[in-house]
Amino acid sequence: PAPQQISHAKRAVFQVMAGGSAGFLEVCIMQPLDVVKTRIQIQATPTAGGAAVADVHYNGVFDCFGKMYRHEGISSYWKGIMPPILAETPKRAIKFLVFEQTKPIFQFDSPTPTPLTFSLAGLTAGTLEAIAVNPFEVVKVAQQADRQKKMLSTFAVAKGIVAKDGLGLRGLNKGLTATMGRNGLFNMVYFGFYHSVKNVVPEYREGHLEFLRKVTIGFLAGTLACFVNIPFDVAKSRIQGPQPEPGKIKYRGTLSSMGIVYREEGFRALYKGLVPKIMRLGPGGAILLLVFEYSYNHLLNNYS
Repeated sequence: PAPQQISHAKRAVFQVMAGGSAGFLEVCIMQPLDVVKTRIQIQATPTAGGAAVADVHYNGVFDCFGKMYRHEGISSYWKGIMPPILAETPKRAIKFLVFEQTKPIFQFDSPTPTPLTFSLAGLTAGTLEAIAVNPFEVVKVAQQADRQKKMLSTFAVAKGIVAKDGLGLRGLNKGLTATMGRNGLFNMVYFGFYHSVKNVVPEYREGHLEFLRKVTIGFLAGTLACFVNIPFDVAKSRIQGPQPEPGKIKYRGTLSSMGIVYREEGFRALYKGLVPKIMRLGPGGAILLLVFEYSYNHLLNNYS
């Protein structure tokens, strides 16, 4: 069927369905790397005094996987999976919806979307997505940071945060600006790069080569976006994670947190967790875009 007969509303519903299923799949596959990323970002670089090393210290991704398995069991890899699953479906849906719907606004006067169009639509999508998803992130980081064997339910953790700190920027919405910076920047680079490059690199006739072409561009887009936004991610993990001294809030604002990390632990600390982040978001980025594209097209072709 010719695509122009499909109503705007129906397209939006398809975008939501395709985005949701892409998000769900991606989370289940990639969650273990997310847990590892959060743990590596939260731990401070061990000091000369050796005070902080009493805890289990992780030396990289595989070391962290090994130690978590030994101390907390296999299920610990999926710690904090409920918030992303509850949040991912609406989050991806919001992201792809806003992206598709704001593209026409950012075309300005050009007949076809420009790289600027994709970047600005991505930035808008990412920033709005961050506002929707931040409370879930706070709960997720709290669950992932918890190193005990016994797991608390998502609801219990959320209730505890609200009871202690309320719903505001100290409680369920702490680190909101860091999340907005992180998601806004990420999606700006990710969508901007993916769609601009995809339109420049020639398409293949063969299905599997075309699939590979998209995977490669999706992977590169995800990786590039990681490099750009990881300092925000580290700041977000520090703000939302447990503060180093109980009772004293050390990490408050986004930029001030980056400043503290830079001054106390050096420039490289701002790139903590980059390896698991790329391992998660490179392939994750490719999975997301492809599942979205293929399921969206499937819905358009079969149910319109």
